[in-house]
Amino acid sequence: MSSSNTLTVTTWSLEQTAPADLRPATPPEGDDVRVARAEVPSPEFSRFLYASVGGDIRWLDRLGWTYARWQEQLSRPGAETWVAYEKGTPAGYVELDAQDDGVVEVVYFGLIPAFRGRRIGGHLLSYAVARAWDLAERWPDREPTRRVWLHTCSKDGEHAMANYERRGFKVFHTATEEEPDLPTAGPWPGAFPTV
Repeated sequence: MSSSNTLTVTTWSLEQTAPADLRPATPPEGDDVRVARAEVPSPEFSRFLYASVGGDIRWLDRLGWTYARWQEQLSRPGAETWVAYEKGTPAGYVELDAQDDGVVEVVYFGLIPAFRGRRIGGHLLSYAVARAWDLAERWPDREPTRRVWLHTCSKDGEHAMANYERRGFKVFHTATEEEPDLPTAGPWPGAFPTV
């Protein structure tokens, strides 16, 4: 049970252990949606994506990062950002992070609120997880991928867990804890009206 200043949050860790685990979503109809890798590390662009996608679901941990910290994270070998665009406008993104022993984490995944519910999320996740499985082809110093994992929580979008499970991810750990009930940040102060 949560009090008025805390929030009960359940976190699920999910994984795929073989490329065949991935069950791709059907791409949205038409050619208006494309996914491309942001190959040049750009703290400005990545912070925009992070704040715009996570602003209404309490993504707060990176908001205080300095420019140098963003640059360091984005420049790590095996770190990749894949962005979905609809008619040239960024709609959402996936951040991948190559870890030791052939493990790749889907660190962040989501859509800007205006693009949710339009069949872009399943396509973007499918595309990015396929890139997690072939990441070593782009980073020859990395081991071939043997496991792709992520975590989601009860603060994430209402369709997040179902999307992960439909793409072939399986839960391997669940944890519940109390967290401070902080207001949503929005992509900029005041972006989300308070009720």
